[in-house]
Amino acid sequence: MTTVIAALRDRLLVCTADGIDPDGWTTETRLEGHALECVAAAASAPDRIFVGAEEGLYRSVDGGASFDRLETRFVAGGSSGGRTAGEPGDGAADRGSDPVMAATVSPHDPTVVYAGTEPSRIYRSRDGGDTWSRLEGLTDLPSAAEWSFPPRPHTHHVRCLAVDPTDPDRLAVGIEAGAFVYTPDGGETWRDRPPGSRRDNHSLATHPALEGRLYAAAGDGYAESDDGGHSWRRPQDGLEHRYCWSVVPDPGDPDRVLVSSARGAATAHTASRAHSFVYRRADGDPWERLEGRGLPTGEGVVRAVFATSGEPGVVFAVTNRGLFLTRDFGDSWTRIEIEWPTALETQSPRGLVALPA
Repeated sequence: MTTVIAALRDRLLVCTADGIDPDGWTTETRLEGHALECVAAAASAPDRIFVGAEEGLYRSVDGGASFDRLETRFVAGGSSGGRTAGEPGDGAADRGSDPVMAATVSPHDPTVVYAGTEPSRIYRSRDGGDTWSRLEGLTDLPSAAEWSFPPRPHTHHVRCLAVDPTDPDRLAVGIEAGAFVYTPDGGETWRDRPPGSRRDNHSLATHPALEGRLYAAAGDGYAESDDGGHSWRRPQDGLEHRYCWSVVPDPGDPDRVLVSSARGAATAHTASRAHSFVYRRADGDPWERLEGRGLPTGEGVVRAVFATSGEPGVVFAVTNRGLFLTRDFGDSWTRIEIEWPTALETQSPRGLVALPA
């Protein structure tokens, strides 16, 4: 059973099918009315799904049939180390949880989960979300004084997280806005703004077939690393729209990558002003803009969010126009036949996960 989970602004769509044909999908709507920010799950534990929201973190242990809010308090100003769900700490019970803006499940162990909040904090669970501890030192980095999220300039947040598929202790982090940082040792130490890294990272991706490869889509352009984030290069030739949002490599070829982008934030996220595109790069060639291939782009289309189930060439994409699938890494796309209410045409998708059959 293939499962695709799309986090939209005010609901979660859990879509399932026997394979990856465009037809034959069923969709269940969950967490309707909640302000969602991200979704995370792992193929090795498909029943456990995490959804970040403005009011905290939700978890499903039954494949998305139901969700419970994890009452562990993700609150700036104190560690929640070792407390179980339902145990607020640090005198912050009345504050509730900070917004959870990013989450990821370790590819080495699906019981290891990371969550990033606003303000910028990172928490880790080693038991599938029952208990959490804060990774200290993040906001002690030299660049932290410069971090600021433009719509709410008094704050900033962790926008994206990625665990190295060859090293369980190496965690890459994108701060919106202000820095790319990483820890090589599970949060004991941090590396701040390595050479060539982007400042406004929106998504990060790794590749299981190439040790050290890291891809970044950022508001200030695209970048990639071959040493786990220690140094970066910035191939921009052909990339005419450089406010990048989502990035995904071909599972079958780490030198092929898709990125969604626009001129700026307004044309990326606001449906009434949207004008976004999808680009592909292969084997070091210039970026190629993909148009007229079945995936809507251009006027009225917000930036796509991508996900792959791990099958070579196969990528799912979600925009305000629906859910789409390519089997040939962008040469052609097909719309997946699920219900798409008119209300969703004004929303910018927050996250996407694809779990293989």
